Amino acid sequence: MDEGRVSGGSGGASDARSGRDETTEERADRRWTELLQELRVAQTGVQILFGFLLAVVFQPRFTTLPDADRTIYVVTVLLGSATAAALIGPVCFHRLLTGRNLKPQTVVWASRLTLLGLVLLFCTMCSALLLIMRVALHNQLALWLVGGMALWSFVCWFVFPAWALARSGSNGRSASAGRK
Repeated sequence: MDEGRVSGGSGGASDARSGRDETTEERADRRWTELLQELRVAQTGVQILFGFLLAVVFQPRFTTLPDADRTIYVVTVLLGSATAAALIGPVCFHRLLTGRNLKPQTVVWASRLTLLGLVLLFCTMCSALLLIMRVALHNQLALWLVGGMALWSFVCWFVFPAWALARSGSNGRSASAGRK
């Protein structure tokens, strides 16, 4: 085996458990490509949501909103802006560090920014939904609907992956890999 390669059977580095025979740089390239695909999906949703939020303030009905709804709107726009920044951050990270032999570290930090962006997206979506439901319903049902959707989103985004990880074993290997 090449000196720079990490074997899946060695039980060494954390990504070595994937069963892939790849160098650190090959692994970083693969993980970067996967991360870019994830970012494309998330960024599209953020752009649509943020564009909608920016347009709301220019609608005639906006001036008639109660102070509480305006506050929710401002918080939602700030969350949307923070979300966009976090999900665009990995691109800037990569661009500024390209060619400096830091790709593995870049992937780690870009992954962290992406996870932060997803948490902020969760908060932005909940906040936007709260504003919409308050304006549409004018009653307590809005809070229950938003709470239900927040719970569902949390389960889909975070609980299911955590459950899958727990079922595969604490070491991150799939159950089938552990039966060899």
